[in-house]
Parts: sequence; structure tokens; C-alpha cells
Amino acid sequence: MTTATAIVAGHGLALRRSLPLPNPPGRPTSVSLSARSLPHARQRVIVPACPSPRPRRCRSISAESSAAASAAAGTAEEEADPENYANGEEAVDPQAEVCYLDPDADPAAIREWELDFCSRPILDARGKKVWELVVCDATLSLQFTRYFPNNAINSVTLRDALAAVPEALGVPVPDRVRFFRSQMQTIITRACGELGVKAVPSRRCVALLLWLEERFEAVYSRHPGFQAGTRPLLALDNPFPTTLPENLVGDKWAFVQLPFSAVRGEVESLERRYAFGAGLDLDLLGFELEDSTLVPGVAVESSRAKPLAAWMNGLEICAMEADTGRGSLILSAGVSTRYIYSGYQKTPAATQEAEAWEAAKKACGGLHFLAIQENLNSDGCVGFWLLLDLPPPPV
Repeated sequence: MTTATAIVAGHGLALRRSLPLPNPPGRPTSVSLSARSLPHARQRVIVPACPSPRPRRCRSISAESSAAASAAAGTAEEEADPENYANGEEAVDPQAEVCYLDPDADPAAIREWELDFCSRPILDARGKKVWELVVCDATLSLQFTRYFPNNAINSVTLRDALAAVPEALGVPVPDRVRFFRSQMQTIITRACGELGVKAVPSRRCVALLLWLEERFEAVYSRHPGFQAGTRPLLALDNPFPTTLPENLVGDKWAFVQLPFSAVRGEVESLERRYAFGAGLDLDLLGFELEDSTLVPGVAVESSRAKPLAAWMNGLEICAMEADTGRGSLILSAGVSTRYIYSGYQKTPAATQEAEAWEAAKKACGGLHFLAIQENLNSDGCVGFWLLLDLPPPPV
């Protein structure tokens, strides 16, 4: 097997191994996995660089937001849970709706929203589940929620509620709205379409997913109608992975790693240096990693790197997974799409390396990346995507 040293944007990536990507019909494999390569791979297994770093929960709704919501609902401060004050937490009325824009934010710059429209583990006076619209942007500078009875769930209701956000907060209608529930695609797409907004099915709704987790603890579980133990009505899909489309096939790939400081640099310079890719708001996520912590990733080499990166850019890539059971690298995109990105021979050494890569990802709080290069020996890449494994929301 031929080995190489992968470099991303001038930062040395510790190459773990180059593995063949799946063969399209008629295309020969450029690299083969041979038995004699395994001892070298065994020596280069990634070791988790930190014991148990995890992203902190996203920042709480601001005091201004909480106060505004309480005022809108006509609640008095003394009605709030006094235990919140005793614990040094903000008082949040669980029945209040949120309508907040960060005063330091530029309204015109908020061009993309993240949206969830689903039932909550709360019963209304009729004994029926309450539905809720939750809207935010990627930095939580914009926050909007509204409750609905279960007999008013349709695209017209959603369209009117979305149209109320710009009116209430003085922001423009967004260009794009991301959502992560495939079951709501028809309603969301229709409502957004009537407003001239592009609806994008994507699990890259990181701020929204973390905010929902926080609202479950701080809001829903304290609501008088809360039903403990209720399972989400619309659970996230986790379908069986399918064959990778021809246009997404590269030539070979490698497990690699990059210091956290370099990952930050890549994200900060993403728009300036690359035409293709996507970052995450690391400050919002609150990762507490040492600069020297090695973040695992996958580097892909392709003789047609730019077209490949362009195709990948439209997928809303959210995660990559080393599936040791199948002996495959799995690519997750959109809301319910999983591809077998590559298979590899299930030998003890290959399995050990894949397990070590997954362990390194877990040690970094689920943070990992995908880089596309013209050559694994090159000092730059054509596309860079920062990815994050997140558990499904509790609602």
C-alpha cells in the first residue's frame, strides 16, 4: 500500500493510513490495502489527546430575552420559581414565549434561520399535546418561540408565524431556513416557499439542537402541563446507509488529525481561503480544548477535487462515522441521508485504527472534520467542513 503525508492548509496532519475508496464500475483501484501495510498502521493508531472534554451547553437565553418574554406574557417576577434565584439562575416563565434580538447584532446580517416545528411533552387544558415553533440563527442572536394547539398545525399557520418574526424583531426575511425533522418537510417547505424562503433539510442546526436541549431542562420540564417520560412524536431518522453516488467518489482517503488551534484557524479563515466548506461557532459551543489537542478528521484525495468539493458543498454534511461492524466509513448528510463512503478490509489492525479514530472523536466532544485535497501530499485543501456528532434532541 502506498502511504503519504496529508497536509491541510499548511498545518501538518498526522496521517494514519490511506485507504481505497469504493470502485465505480470500470474504475481501477489506485491504492490497495495489503497485509504488509498493517504493522505500520498499528504503530500509528490515534490516541485520544484529552480525557473527557465536552462542548458546554449553548449560552442561555439572555436576561433581556427572558424579561421581554415574561412581560409579553403578563407574568410578574414574584410568580417565577424562587428556586431559580436560590441557585443563581435566571427566572424563566415556562409558559412565556420568546421574542428576542441581541441588541449588538446587525439585523441585516441575519440571513439564515434554524427552525423546529413539533409537539412538546406538554399537555394543554384540553389534555392535548402542545406544539411549538422555535426559530433562531446560528449564533442565537435571534430567538423566537410560539406555542400552538395541536388542531392548528398546517403550512398556513406556520407561514403566518414565520412572517411575524421579521415584523416583531425588525429583521429581514431570511434567504434560507434549516430544519432537521424529515417528517415536517412538506409543511415547512410549503410555508417557506410562500414567503420566498429556501427550506433546507439539514442536521447542521447545531445552535437549534443545543437550544432545544436547554429548553427541555429549563422550560418544558418546569411547565405545569409537562409529561415526564414522553417520547418525541417525530423521532429523527437513522436509515440504513446506501451506496455513494458516482459524483461523490474520490480516489483515496486517510484518517488524519489537526491541533485544535489549527482547526480554529481553518474555521476563522474558511470564507476567505476556500470556495467550499462549512464551519461551526466554536465560541457558542463553548469547547474547552487545549490548543494542542488533536482533532480527528478524514482527508480525501481526488484528481477532480474542485468538482467533488462542489458536490459535497450542497449536501449539508453533518458527520462522518467509522462503522467497525460493517467495516465502512459512513457519511451523514441532510436530515436522513447516510452513505457508505468507503469500505475497508476488516482486519484486527484496521478495526483497531477505526476504533481509535472514533475514540479520539468522542474525546473531543464529537468534533471532527472533512478535508478534500488534490493530493494528500499537498499543503492546502479545496474544501474544509467542521463536523460535530450530537445526540438527538430530547423533544
